[in-house]
Amino acid sequence: MGGLWICTLLLCACLLGCPGLTPSAEVPQSHSQTPKLGFNSSDGSLSLDLPMALRVFSVDYHHVQAPFEIVLWIMLASLAKLGFHWSGRVPAVVPESCLLIMVGLLVGGVIYGVRHSAPPTLSADAFFLFLLPPIVLDAGYFLPGRLFFENLGTILWYAVLGTLWNVLGIGLSLYGVCLLAQGSLGDVSLLHCLLFGSLIAAVDPVAVLSVFQEIHVNEQLHILVFGESLLNDAVTVVLYKLFESFLRLPSVSGLDVLLGGCRVVVVGLGGLFIGLFFGLVAALTSRFTSRAQVIAPLFVFLYSYLSYLTSEMLHLSGIMAIVTCAVTMKQYVEANVSERSNTSIQYFLKMWSSVSETLIFIFLGVSTIQDVHMWSWPFVCSTLLLCLIWRATGVLLLTAVVNKLRRNAVTFRDQFIIAYGGLRGAICFSLVFLIDDFPKKRLFITTTIVVILFTVFVQGMTIKPLVELLEVKRKKRALPTVSEEIHSRLIDHLLAGIEDVVGYWGQHYWKDKFEQFNRKYLRRFLIREDNQARSSILRVYQELERREQRGDEEAPPVVDPRSPSRPLLPEEMDSIRRILSRNLHNFNNKQTPAYSRHTLHQDATMDRTRKPLRRHQSLGERYSYNLHTHWLQVYE
Repeated sequence: MGGLWICTLLLCACLLGCPGLTPSAEVPQSHSQTPKLGFNSSDGSLSLDLPMALRVFSVDYHHVQAPFEIVLWIMLASLAKLGFHWSGRVPAVVPESCLLIMVGLLVGGVIYGVRHSAPPTLSADAFFLFLLPPIVLDAGYFLPGRLFFENLGTILWYAVLGTLWNVLGIGLSLYGVCLLAQGSLGDVSLLHCLLFGSLIAAVDPVAVLSVFQEIHVNEQLHILVFGESLLNDAVTVVLYKLFESFLRLPSVSGLDVLLGGCRVVVVGLGGLFIGLFFGLVAALTSRFTSRAQVIAPLFVFLYSYLSYLTSEMLHLSGIMAIVTCAVTMKQYVEANVSERSNTSIQYFLKMWSSVSETLIFIFLGVSTIQDVHMWSWPFVCSTLLLCLIWRATGVLLLTAVVNKLRRNAVTFRDQFIIAYGGLRGAICFSLVFLIDDFPKKRLFITTTIVVILFTVFVQGMTIKPLVELLEVKRKKRALPTVSEEIHSRLIDHLLAGIEDVVGYWGQHYWKDKFEQFNRKYLRRFLIREDNQARSSILRVYQELERREQRGDEEAPPVVDPRSPSRPLLPEEMDSIRRILSRNLHNFNNKQTPAYSRHTLHQDATMDRTRKPLRRHQSLGERYSYNLHTHWLQVYE
């Protein structure tokens, strides 16, 4: 443990010696320049300029400055994360994000004290183009599809209407505060307040994931909070760019507002369709990787990142695009590539997103130490209070409406955790630096930093004790068994049949229609013929096997103490796997087609090979029959 902190201090010393993340304007010439051919100034004759002596050892830091500093920052962040997990009881009390921000504050303060200049900051382009995509891709690829789509209506209700409620409520309320404090805040316009409200309402999925993965709340609450934070970012970024465009116009008319509303819809749907397109192309490409399995995982990352960049290039929602791409291609890619490729994809995504998340929190702390701060007690305190009030009232009002349409109502305890879990993070921090210069920009930056630190430290550290105090339902630790999955699918099938019979086009009806379309067209086109599971039960088994290999490492399955058992050996697991696969395949090799409620199959050989039905004999009839047969044999 002590060695980790020594390494961290050494890295801080190395970073102090670095002039910064951005190269200086004048870069000295390298010692490795080739000799230059030129004319002698005195007689005009040709001369060759050669070095005076051969250097045995030299240092050329500017040649490797950018990659060297990037590696040092990544190493510092990784060592801080490693030290956090070896720090005894600290992880049980302090969230990881809080400790990383504290390390960033310490490093930023040391750099500022030694160099007497502001430490390097995280630029908005670096955040949105390099650090945010891997986190969103990891969240979308491992998104629990069943839970997400079952709660999609509620998630969109919170993400769209809830975000509009928070943006307009915070923006208009802050404008009222500015009108009351004319002396210090009189130069802040209504559009500036709405612009600030759009960025401060952004619930950060990075901070939400970092905190909620440690407290293990139930699956429904987790998907509501995480899904709302994921789609909330897409809405807030679109609204931010909309208000930014309004600020650059000489005047805003009703037609501009109408066109702005249309733009919000186009940006969201455009990102959705771009992600869907690249997801299908990625699935189709993975179908032809059987002879080059080494590069199969590469297409997952390339197509996902390409969907994000294409959306950003077209000024559409990149977050929506990369999430849709990941959700679309997952089931087809997993069926096409090998198990080793699947493992490579899973571990690389986790490693990539973990490094990005760690760097974001480190730089949040480092970038706080700046000379650009401006303080205003009315504005800062009002922003903190309004963020809590408008989010709480929005959750209560929207949940009161949506509970009338849900079978599983969102309880009051869950509503409290949803409202209290609205953590702010790097998204609003990056957006506030993109605001065009005006007199109160420094006040907006200071207020944003205060809100981030308050939500991450105060709310992030107290949410786990509140979950325990309120006795919120926790996550089920054990993975579902094959029997549970089969019964769950049986219930879905029955509910879809009931909805079809009564003529109600509900959730299960459309889900069943999509499954039929997926099985009939998409899977045949996007999955190789030799990789298509011949049995739905076998597909369930393969999916559970992939889940068990992936993880829930931090949540081991609960074992009943009344039935002690040893873990199965690898050869025993292989034997069970072979028996299940062989028996399931042999069962489906029979000439009887599988049952489907959509079509009735007519067996061509039924009339020839089918035996006549015969009533089962009771015990008395069987005894009389056996006795009669015995006496016949005796007489013969």
